[in-house]
Amino acid sequence: MQWQRTLGGISGAISVGTGAYASHGLKKSKESEAYAKVFETGSRYQLIHSVMLAATPAICKSGGGNHIIASKVAGACFASGISLFSGSCYAVGLTEDRSNGKLAPIGGFALIGGWLSLALLRR
Repeated sequence: MQWQRTLGGISGAISVGTGAYASHGLKKSKESEAYAKVFETGSRYQLIHSVMLAATPAICKSGGGNHIIASKVAGACFASGISLFSGSCYAVGLTEDRSNGKLAPIGGFALIGGWLSLALLRR
């Protein structure tokens, strides 16, 4: 599953950039502090799950069983979850409008699905 390693690496690099932007470029006023925290949460979750996305093929291969199916399902869940959850957090942080975060719960469920598929489908 080369696409997972590639996408995980690219996503990880983007998350380092967004983390740097959150620390140095995002405006930090008393009013926007909550929005900056949402942006930082998106960056942190993107980094954590980018590592998991890149590692998914190796994790699934070591488990035996239905490793190809587990790898595909977990990879799809992690990739879509990163996009939806972190993307929503970035939109909220940049626009300072919580209505832009409507897709975050769907992304969160996708991330949970990625973890569960690693736990249950590798058997």
